Amino acid sequence: MIETPPLVDQYCHGVLRTELGLGTFEAQLVRSAGPPAAGTTFFDTQTGFAVRRWCPPLLGLEPHATPVRYLARRRELGAAETARRLLRGSHVAAYLVDTGVAGDLAGPKELALAGDAEAFETVRLELLAEQVADTSGTVAAFLANLAEAVHHAAAGAAAFTCATAFTNATAFTHATAFDRPDGPATSPEPPGPGEVRGAAGRWLAGRQRGGAVRDPVLLRHLLWSAVASGLPLQLHTGAGDPAPLTEFVRATAGLGTRLVLLGGHPHQHRHTAQLAAAFPHVYADTGAALGRTGAGAAAVLAELLELAPFGKLLFSSGGRRLPELHAVGALVFREALGRVLGGWVAEGSWSWRDAERVAAMVAAGNARRVYRLDRP
Repeated sequence: MIETPPLVDQYCHGVLRTELGLGTFEAQLVRSAGPPAAGTTFFDTQTGFAVRRWCPPLLGLEPHATPVRYLARRRELGAAETARRLLRGSHVAAYLVDTGVAGDLAGPKELALAGDAEAFETVRLELLAEQVADTSGTVAAFLANLAEAVHHAAAGAAAFTCATAFTNATAFTHATAFDRPDGPATSPEPPGPGEVRGAAGRWLAGRQRGGAVRDPVLLRHLLWSAVASGLPLQLHTGAGDPAPLTEFVRATAGLGTRLVLLGGHPHQHRHTAQLAAAFPHVYADTGAALGRTGAGAAAVLAELLELAPFGKLLFSSGGRRLPELHAVGALVFREALGRVLGGWVAEGSWSWRDAERVAAMVAAGNARRVYRLDRP
């Protein structure tokens, strides 16, 4: 068995504090626009099967317990004790927590206490802008306060994250009056001051309190504000055109800011791994690809290890709301890593020493280096 150190979960959310019934629990298992088809259940997914394989033993049940039995045991223990057992059973030493998600969720300090681990905040840029907008009366005040908020957040956070700029490539597919007439209407470069003021004015004028940032110019401004801070920047990627992300990666090369690409399976994980191989400042997350593949995770992980240098891959659970997803992400990763690297050792392609060294890099070492978690 390949040994790994305690993991660094470089991207996750907090967990729900509330008790959950069967329907509400299932709704959190997979991301879906609606309920499962009539007569079916979201437990009948790779994620659902992984939960039933790995989580029951952590709560004192046999593997593959039925959903009804598992949820009954969950209610017996209560939400807090369930979270404590699942998080501690995943053997994670540090969490980087995206705090920009709505809901009654445990924050970094609570997650650290429940999991007997360290926890660091990852600040979501869109939410930061929305919070600033709620307390700024004019465009000038908004932009000044936003700059101050980014500066203040950078002093205490481990990283910034942006969830929307590249999920549909919206930040780089917007024509403006500042586009060159003889060139394309997309640009990876920072928007000019006039563009930013105009976009801020339009957004503030049409925005209701709590309204999300969708303006492409403002998204670009947020991205470049984060780049200027020097903190690592996590970027969610989606199923759209990968070209805008590639152009932004090129534009930020040599500036000293590390980009961590959260590329989901099956659309973007290959592209993010290829960008990590091509650019020194780019890293690729494994969790978004592994979290939904369950029993097939080893094949996806092997593919990532073929495409990206080993020093460029970072583990995450991608866990959100359910502590089961944090635990499954960690335990499936360990099992897949052991299966892949152990197989290469068994066939003579790798030595045990090299396999355990690479396992330690992907499991924790790369994240500790990228986010400078061990600095005094």
